[in-house]
Amino acid sequence: MAEFRSITAAATNLDMRTATASAAIKRVENALGMELFIRTTRQLRLSSAGERYIPQCEQALNLLEQARQNMRDSLDIVDGELRIALSSDLGRNLVTPWLDEFLDIYPGVSLKINISDSNIDFYRDSVDLALRYGSPTDANLYGFKICNVPGILCATQGYLDKHGTPEHPHDLAAHNGLFYQLYDVIHDLWVFSHNGTEYKVKMRGDRASNDGDLVRRWCVAGKGVAIKSCLDMSADLLSGRVVNLLPEFKPRATELWLVCPSRQSITPAVRLLRDRFQEKSREILNQLVEKGFLERSVLD
Repeated sequence: MAEFRSITAAATNLDMRTATASAAIKRVENALGMELFIRTTRQLRLSSAGERYIPQCEQALNLLEQARQNMRDSLDIVDGELRIALSSDLGRNLVTPWLDEFLDIYPGVSLKINISDSNIDFYRDSVDLALRYGSPTDANLYGFKICNVPGILCATQGYLDKHGTPEHPHDLAAHNGLFYQLYDVIHDLWVFSHNGTEYKVKMRGDRASNDGDLVRRWCVAGKGVAIKSCLDMSADLLSGRVVNLLPEFKPRATELWLVCPSRQSITPAVRLLRDRFQEKSREILNQLVEKGFLERSVLD
């Protein structure tokens, strides 16, 4: 009631009749001998007594939930709902099949998936964990590193036959860049390193998107050159649909992390999911190493 400021809204959220919810409040108030809410014709708000009482009730409920979770953890029970946020390209093309396999093994688990390349707010977006490129910058978050993820410069052979194959990063200025865009910021400044020297190229191009999967699709369709994570491009690289350009000049690398908002959210299911993500990612990286797309040090 305190959260919704309305008996009707709270009753609807709890799937009960309004009269039942109202009677429950009255019983608590009668037992305490004081009013917890001030009622008007337009709204419901906490009384001074309610402002003191409700937070302590919330703490007690959190302790009960933590005790329940601790008991389930000690029994290694793998069930419950996992609300996970995934980036568009990695999520659709690699991780979703991994999650399907996970549910086949652990049928007591259910999933809600948030597919987006935008930054995740765990509370606003109602998610329990996020698989994201880059280590968490918020000290209040808990995370598990899944693997190293080098970037790859790619294009199709058909595009290169038409427009030529670059031999140095400076040659890229004459090519059509395919850009990732986040919050109206287009990532068109590409940085490479080689033998300790950094090369920056301000690219031009006719396509940009806030959806990483679309950028990959443009690249595979021969629309230009793109820098993508080696995981996102793994199937296209291994199948020969795209070519790895300038392999001696390294784009910026990143890491893949599984991030949780609190220690309490790290359940047995989350730990098993972490292990599966690490195993599956390593399998792909091994294939890319064996085919010469990556150096073996990426596995360290």
